[in-house]
Amino acid sequence: MTPPELDSLAPFTEARSARGDLQQALHNELVLAHRDLADSVAGAYMGPGRDRADLRQVAYIGLIKAVKRFDPAVGRHFPAFAIPTIHGEIKRYLRDLSWMVRPPREVQDLRTTIAKVYPSLTQKLVREPTMPELASELGVDEKTVSEALNCQSSLQPDSLDAPLEGGSLAEFHGDVDSRLEHAENLVLLAHAIRTLDDSERDMLTRRYFHEEPQHVIGERLGMTQMQVSRRLAKILVKLQHEILGRPGPAGAAASTEAASA
Repeated sequence: MTPPELDSLAPFTEARSARGDLQQALHNELVLAHRDLADSVAGAYMGPGRDRADLRQVAYIGLIKAVKRFDPAVGRHFPAFAIPTIHGEIKRYLRDLSWMVRPPREVQDLRTTIAKVYPSLTQKLVREPTMPELASELGVDEKTVSEALNCQSSLQPDSLDAPLEGGSLAEFHGDVDSRLEHAENLVLLAHAIRTLDDSERDMLTRRYFHEEPQHVIGERLGMTQMQVSRRLAKILVKLQHEILGRPGPAGAAASTEAASA
C-alpha cells in the first residue's frame, strides 16, 4: 500500500514527467526542423580526406547540443545560436579525431587559416600565391607555412597497397634486404662452429681464414695433403648438417670425401 505522503506527491511527479516529455518533444521538433542548417555547416568543411557522412553526423551532434543549451529567454533566434555551436563541434572533431597522424595544434590551426585565406589571396593576385606571399599574408615564416600545407597527408596517409603506375607504393619503397639473410647465416654458422673441437676449428682457420694451401697445413700437422683434404671435407659436412639441424650420416660424409679425393 502506498504511504499517504507519497500519494500527495503523485500529482507533482506526474506534472514534472509531463513537462519533461513535452520538453523532449520540443527538442526533437527543433532538431528535425534545423537539419538543413547542420548539413549546410558541415558542407563548409568538405575536402580531401574528409568523409561527408562523418561530418554530417558530427554536425547533428552539435545541433543537438545547441538545442539542449538554447534558452529562448536570452535570445529567440535559434539559428544564430546554433551555428557557432555546430562549427565548434566540427572543429573539435577535425582537430582531435580525424587525423591518423596528429600534427601539433598550431600547425592544424594554420592549415585551416590557409584554407580560408588562399581563395581571397588568389583572387586578389589573379593567380595562385607563392609560398613567400602566403607567409607574408599570414605573418609567419615560409617553413611554418610549408609544414602546415604538407600536413594534409597526415589526415589520410597513402596506403602501401595503393595502385601506382608500374606497381604499388610498397613495391617502390620496399625491397628484400639480403643483409638480413646474410646475418642469419652468420649466426647459424657461428653456432655450428662452436660444436667443433679445437683441432677442427684450427684446421678451418688455417685453410679458410689464413688461406694456407693444403700441403702447408699437412706439413704443420704431420699429415699428407690427401688426409688434410678428407679431414676438411668431414668438417664441412659436419657443419652443413649442424646448420640444417640433422645428424651427419656416414654416407654423406663418405660421398663428400670421395668427391674431394
